[in-house]
Amino acid sequence: MIRIKKDKDDQYSFVVTAKSGNSLLHSVPFASRKDLDDTVKQLRPLVSKTTVFERQTSHNGKFHFTLKNQNGAVIGMSKPYSSEAGMENGITNLRNRITSLDSSEIV
Repeated sequence: MIRIKKDKDDQYSFVVTAKSGNSLLHSVPFASRKDLDDTVKQLRPLVSKTTVFERQTSHNGKFHFTLKNQNGAVIGMSKPYSSEAGMENGITNLRNRITSLDSSEIV
């Protein structure tokens, strides 16, 4: 599911969740709903590309990934994972979730 939120500063963001309800990706803020909607429409073809995922390790040894658009701008970030294998599983789960979404799962 993709949950869309509007914050107190009138910016929009989305969260991609697994069927279990766990968060897979938190987006960056978008200035308008149109920008967010355009980005959400790009997700399915985007996640099939390996170059859009940037894997990172934080200073405390946790692993996370960012998802970038075709221009290299960050769209969102994953939660921290305790292992590299967990992060890779997170990427796989995100890909599977986005490719299996239908329009009723975008709220």
